[in-house]
Amino acid sequence: MTNLSVNLNKVALLRNARNFGRPSVIEAAFTCIKAGAQGITVHPRPDQRHIKPEDVDALAQILTVEFN
Repeated sequence: MTNLSVNLNKVALLRNARNFGRPSVIEAAFTCIKAGAQGITVHPRPDQRHIKPEDVDALAQILTVEFN
């Protein structure tokens, strides 16, 4: 069986474009896991256009599923 890992980069891109902290990457991760995702994926970029280092740190501390 194939495992589903959800990429949260677009959630972070929207949050960064809106400049007021919503939508939350953390809340999105929990929603995905609750819906059955077996993993969370992020792709940090040097320009921090998507996921930021503090997002990676926060996700690493709370996730109990595979974190890519």
